[in-house]
Amino acid sequence: MTIHTKTENRGELLWFNGTLATIRLSGEAGADTISVIEHLMPYGSSPPLHIHRNEDEVFHILEGVVRFNVGGKDLYGHAGQTMLAPKGIPHSYRVESAEGARCLTVTTRGDFERMVREVSIPAAKAEVPPQVAPTPEVIKALTEACARNGIDIIGAPLA
Repeated sequence: MTIHTKTENRGELLWFNGTLATIRLSGEAGADTISVIEHLMPYGSSPPLHIHRNEDEVFHILEGVVRFNVGGKDLYGHAGQTMLAPKGIPHSYRVESAEGARCLTVTTRGDFERMVREVSIPAAKAEVPPQVAPTPEVIKALTEACARNGIDIIGAPLA
């Protein structure tokens, strides 16, 4: 058995949808296309309500409190907990802790990772980007990138 590791895994730093996304493990690294992305998210951060057509989305909370809405049901994730948003089920989340939150997102098949890469920009620093309201152009680009990558946006972010 061979274990592939890096002694220094800074990862690829990206500013994604108002968060710092760090690609810790790209799906291209292995045959099963497992992707691990670390997210550093500010208070109130919430993606639009969406459905993944092809892959489950697993969240492992490292720091903070995150409210998930999965299939219309609210669930709270705290540091050390793991939450599942199954493919085909509408879901979103909202960071509830004032200090923000940090989590790992694990997916397979590459859809989510491709979409993140498509709509992100390289991070200028290893910190959350400056917070600005998304413009209609940004919302359109995110919606189109999601559609190309097996993700359907079906509603607004959580309030």
